[in-house]
Amino acid sequence: MPVQVPKKLEDIQTAPFDPRFPNTNQTRYCYQSYVDFYRCQKVRGEDYQPCQYFSKVFHSICPNAWIEKWDNQREEGIFPGRI
Repeated sequence: MPVQVPKKLEDIQTAPFDPRFPNTNQTRYCYQSYVDFYRCQKVRGEDYQPCQYFSKVFHSICPNAWIEKWDNQREEGIFPGRI
């Protein structure tokens, strides 16, 4: 799955504060946003626009290498999270 490139300057923004993840280390926030995006798509369908919020968050805070790794794991059926 190719990495989404923002089409407009307004699409590039920092992920908002999430009180569930108050610490400086944002690893959990990154992972949870990735999982939430694919859960949302699975439950609501790929065209459900509010799911894009999670996509924007994980694309802004997760390293691209992690996203690529997780995408490959999902394709191979070995992703460790529950989606």
